[in-house]
Amino acid sequence: MARALVNAPKTAKAGEMMEIKTLISHVMETGFRPGMDGRIKPRDIITEFACEYDGEVVFRAALHPATSANPYLAFETRATRSGPMKLTWRGDNGFEQTETVDITVE
Repeated sequence: MARALVNAPKTAKAGEMMEIKTLISHVMETGFRPGMDGRIKPRDIITEFACEYDGEVVFRAALHPATSANPYLAFETRATRSGPMKLTWRGDNGFEQTETVDITVE
């Protein structure tokens, strides 16, 4: 399991824009580099990130081999109602990591 960090406000005022910042530790091997034995290392990247806010997708990103290791993503969404924010990273070799934070709208 990869280590994921999520920086999101715990509370927000209705209608306010919230900045969400995420960072996940992952080597992001492109599949183009040779290993110590001269053979090409198999590709192992995060291919997709999605954020659901109270069941609705508010941000989605497709990631490619040129993405750096330990990808950092930041985006904004409007605080509409209290509820869970579910952040999911998916990748090669069956990789999937989900983190959840609760947002309270005042």
